[in-house]
Amino acid sequence: MSQLSLKRPIVFFDLETTGTDHAKDRIVELAFVKLNPDGRRDSYVKRLNPGIPIPASVTAIHGIKDEDVKDAQMFKHIAHELYEWIKNCDLGGYNSSKFDLPLLAEEFLRAGINVDFTERHMIDVQQIFFKMEARTLSAAYNFYCNKTLENAHSAETDILATIEVLEAQLDRYADLGTEVKALHDFTNTEQYVDYARRIQLKDGHPVFNFGKYKGRKVEEIFTIEPQYYDWMMQADFSLHTKQKISEILNKMKLKKAGMKV
Repeated sequence: MSQLSLKRPIVFFDLETTGTDHAKDRIVELAFVKLNPDGRRDSYVKRLNPGIPIPASVTAIHGIKDEDVKDAQMFKHIAHELYEWIKNCDLGGYNSSKFDLPLLAEEFLRAGINVDFTERHMIDVQQIFFKMEARTLSAAYNFYCNKTLENAHSAETDILATIEVLEAQLDRYADLGTEVKALHDFTNTEQYVDYARRIQLKDGHPVFNFGKYKGRKVEEIFTIEPQYYDWMMQADFSLHTKQKISEILNKMKLKKAGMKV
């Protein structure tokens, strides 16, 4: 069985949540499994009180009800402990780049922790599967591991299956290699400024990835229509998106003032 070539620990994680909106929804269960360069595995698994009701339609997917987590800690109570636990680790998961990572970043920001994952590599196992075969996690588990995924949508079950799928992928696709950076590059072909993917990097410039200005440079729009920034800050965008557009605007102001940025 092929194993990842690790220069530092990598944490694979999965979240069960109240929904799919990065700005509004909250975590109800999380599972983190840390693979260490020496072969050890450590885990961090918790259910959390989201502080908002869990919709019945979502409970039907992951099976977690309001009463199951009413006495659990909230994310803000474990945020610093979890941040330290994943510090200096690369990251991995299944569909994690588009969903889990943005939502996790929002929870950290709400707890007052200014996260920055840009210096870490991120392996999205779903992207390997989609580029090679294109299916769901359960189908991927069946395809690569020849097993049926029991108790799907339990965070711990899903992330353990994700690691097993990745190991099977490394066996099947030898040309992928086992280096984390190579897998990061393979699964992250587009660059984004924010975790919610509202701002994309094209030719080194931040451009809008949504709405009427999709494909236009952020600096250009903020110059000709300054109120667009104000609208975004007041609208229901994620905290991380607002943080990044504020950084872009501040850099614009410094450039205008003739200061180095």
